[in-house]
Amino acid sequence: MERILLTGGSGFFAARFAARYAAAYEILALGHKDLDVADEAAVWQTVQQFKPRYVVHTAAIAVTDYCKRHPDVAQKINVDGAVYLAKAAKGVGAKMLFISSEQVFNGNKESGPYSEADVAMPDTVYGKNKLEAEQLLQSILPELWTVRFTWLFGMPQRGCGMSGNILWDTMQAIMKNEKITVPINEFRGMTYVHEMVEQIIKLFDLPYGLYHLGAENNKSRYEIVREIFTGLGLETRLEDLLVADRDKYAELPRDIRLDTAKAKKAGFVFSNTSEAIAKCIAEYGLKMK
Repeated sequence: MERILLTGGSGFFAARFAARYAAAYEILALGHKDLDVADEAAVWQTVQQFKPRYVVHTAAIAVTDYCKRHPDVAQKINVDGAVYLAKAAKGVGAKMLFISSEQVFNGNKESGPYSEADVAMPDTVYGKNKLEAEQLLQSILPELWTVRFTWLFGMPQRGCGMSGNILWDTMQAIMKNEKITVPINEFRGMTYVHEMVEQIIKLFDLPYGLYHLGAENNKSRYEIVREIFTGLGLETRLEDLLVADRDKYAELPRDIRLDTAKAKKAGFVFSNTSEAIAKCIAEYGLKMK
C-alpha cells in the first residue's frame, strides 16, 4: 500500500481527505500539534522515518488578518515549512502535492478568471507567501504538483476539522438571527469540499505542474448567499437578515475566480458554485419543509 504523508491533517480539507482514502493508502495525517513544519529537523526526521510515496502539503496559516499582524510567523509556516517538506521529500524520492490558493491573484487589477499562465500579483502577506512557496518548490523538487484551490465549503463532519465557509457561515448567522452583510462586488469560485476530495488524487496520474481546481462561478458573493437562503427554503428571512454591501470593493471589484480549462481537459469535473450549493443542501437534507 502506497504511503501518503499529509500535513495540516486536522484541517478542513485534509481531515476529509484522510477519512476518504484511509482504505486506499497508508496515510500519516499530522496536525500542527503532531508536526511543526517550521522545524526543519523534525520535518526531515518525520519524512525519513515514514518514507512516503507522496507528500500532500496542506498545512498553512490561511487567516489573512493573522498573517498581516504576524508576517514572521506566516513566513516560517507558509514558506519555510513548505521548503523543508520539499527538500525532505526529495531526500526520500517522494512526490509532492502542494496546496496553494486563489489568493495569489488578490492584487491583480484586471478581472478574472485567471489561468495558470496569468501572472499573479498578490497584495496580502498570505498571497505573497503562497506565491513565494510555489516558486521555491519548483526549483527544489521536479516531482511536484502545485494546486490553487478556490474557496471550499461544506458542513461539519464528525472527527474532521471545520473552517469558515460560505454555506456554514450563512447558516450560522441565520440560526443566530444575525444580519449578514455581503459585498456585491466580490467574485470567486466556491467549491463543495467533497467534490475536491473525490477528484484530487487524479493528479497522481497527471504531468507535474500547476493546476487550477474548483468550481466556476459568474455570480457575486451576495447573489450566492441569496441562493443559499432560497435553497434552504428561507426566502422569507431574506429581507430581515441579508444586507447588500455596496461600498466594499466598489472602486475595484474583487475578482479572484480561476480559469479551470486545463483541469477540465485533464478530466476534472466540478459543479458550478450554484449547483454545488444545491447539491450540498440536498445531500444533508437542509431544506426547510
